[in-house]
Amino acid sequence: MAKKEKQTKSLEQTIWESCNKLRSNMTSINYMHFVLGLVFLKFASLKFEARRNELLSSDDKAFVDMPSFYKEKNVFFLSEPSRWSTIKANAKQSDIGIRVDNAFEEIEKTNPELRGATPIGIYSKTSLPAEKFASLITEIDKIEPDQDHPMSDLIGRVYQYFLNKFAIKSADEKGEFYTPDTIVDLIVELIQPYSGKIYDPCCGSGGMFIQSYKFVESHRGNAQNISVYGQESNPDTWKLAKMNLAIRGIPCNLGKKEADTFGDDQHKDEHFDFIIANPPFNLKNWRGDNALLDDARWHGYGVPPVSNANYAWILHMLSKLTPNTGVAGFLLANGALGADGEEKAIRENLIKNHKIEAIVVLPREMFYYTDISVTLWIMDENKGGRIVEHDGQSVQLRDRTNDVLFMDLRQLGHYSSDGFKELNDKDKDENGNPQINEVKLVKETLFNWQSPEWKTKYKDVPEFCKSVTESVIGDKEHDYSLVPSKYIEFIDHDLQIDFPKEMEKIQREMKDIIKEEKQSQSSLEDAFKRIGYGID
Repeated sequence: MAKKEKQTKSLEQTIWESCNKLRSNMTSINYMHFVLGLVFLKFASLKFEARRNELLSSDDKAFVDMPSFYKEKNVFFLSEPSRWSTIKANAKQSDIGIRVDNAFEEIEKTNPELRGATPIGIYSKTSLPAEKFASLITEIDKIEPDQDHPMSDLIGRVYQYFLNKFAIKSADEKGEFYTPDTIVDLIVELIQPYSGKIYDPCCGSGGMFIQSYKFVESHRGNAQNISVYGQESNPDTWKLAKMNLAIRGIPCNLGKKEADTFGDDQHKDEHFDFIIANPPFNLKNWRGDNALLDDARWHGYGVPPVSNANYAWILHMLSKLTPNTGVAGFLLANGALGADGEEKAIRENLIKNHKIEAIVVLPREMFYYTDISVTLWIMDENKGGRIVEHDGQSVQLRDRTNDVLFMDLRQLGHYSSDGFKELNDKDKDENGNPQINEVKLVKETLFNWQSPEWKTKYKDVPEFCKSVTESVIGDKEHDYSLVPSKYIEFIDHDLQIDFPKEMEKIQREMKDIIKEEKQSQSSLEDAFKRIGYGID
C-alpha cells in the first residue's frame, strides 16, 4: 500500500479559516466587503512597494512619488496614509476604522478609475470589536509572496479563493449565483476571445473577464488585445467587480455607475466581438407592464414577457453583437429551451434568423448551492463560412447557417455507450475506466462540427451530441423546441439486459438462500432439543 501523503493546507485556506474565526455579528455579505477591502489594500500595497523599489533602484528614482510612473504599469499610487504599512502600524489604535476609511478616500483621490468603487464608510462604523479588527489585520498581513507564491499568481489566487468562499457562505442571505470557474472555462474555450471587445451585461464580481484574460495568456496570446466592458445593477457587487479587476491590473469599463441593464444601458450604441454572461435565472418583473414595449432590441423578434427575462437577456445580447462576427456564450435555466407563449415566438424567430449555433445542457449540481439544471447557449451573428481564431490559429469555418448542434453533458458519467468508449478510450483511470475531460471533449466536438471537414471529423453520438437542421427543429413534431432530448438519441439500457439469463441467475441465488435458511432452521431445532425444549 502506498504511503499516505500528509495533507497540508493551502495559504488561501489558512488565511480564510483565520479570518472566518474572527467573525462577530456581521452578515456574510458585510463581512465579505469588510475582509476583501482589507485584502485589496494589502495587495495594492504589495504592488505599489514593488514598483516603488523598482524606481528607487533605477535611473527614474526622481519620479518615485509621481503617480503617472505607477499608472503606466497598472499599479495604483498610494500616499503614505493609504499604505498597508501605515494601517498595520496603527492596527491596535482605537481609531483604526477611521484610518482605513481615510486610506480608501486617499486611494480614490489619487486613482480616479476607482472612484466610487472602494468600501469607504464601513470600517469606521464596524461592529467588529477592536481586538478582532487588529487580529484580522494581522492575519491578512501574513499574505506575502514567496518562492511558492509569486505575487503575479498570489493576488489572483487568494482574491478568487475568498470570493468563492464568500459566495458559498452568503448564498442563503443573498440568493445570488456565483458562476464556478469550470463553467466559465468552458464558455471561454468555446467562444475563443483572443482579441477585441468582451462584454458581460450582468458581470457580477467580474469572473468572466478574469477567465478571458487567463485564456488569452495561457494560449500565448496578448491580453492587451482585448478590452472588457460590463454592467451590474447591484451597487455592492459593482464596486467589488471594479476592485477585483483593478487589483489584477485589468482595465475595464463597467459604466459610470451601477444600473439596470434593460432600463439604463451603460453602453448604448456599443457593439462587442464576444459576450459572456450568466444572467439571473427566470427573473420576474424586470420591466413595467407598459415599459420598453417599442424597444429597438426586440424589433423583428417580439416583446419578452414581464413574467420572465430570459428572452430579454438573449435579445439584449444579440443587439450588442458586432454584425457579421460577434459570438455570445451564456447560461440560462433549462425552461427557456421549450417555453411557450411570447418566448416561443421569439425563439422561432431566432432560429429562422440563423442565430443559434449550439445548445449544451450542463450536468446538474455544477453550481455550489443549487442543483438547478442549466443550459449553455452559443449564439453567432454569422454562421456562414468565415475565418476565425481557434487556439491561436486562423481557421476556416464551414457554413452552418441551417444547422444547430445539440449536446447533453448529463450522461458523461455513463460509459457503456459505444460512442463514449470510442471518444475516450485513450485515457483511463487506475481502475481501467475511461476518464473524460469534459471541456476538451465539448470543445473538440464543437470545433469538429464547425470544420469544413466536419463529415469526417464529427459524428453524432447517442446520449451526447446531435447535429440537427433548422427545418427539422421547425417541423410539426418539434415545433421550434430547443430541448436536446428531442433530438439526441437516448438508449434504453434495460433493453441490453439478457432477462432470461438474469432470471436464471436470480432463481439459482434464491434456491441457495432457501437451502441455507432450511439448514439454519434445522440446526436451531437440534440445539433446542438438546437442552430439553421442543419446537412445535
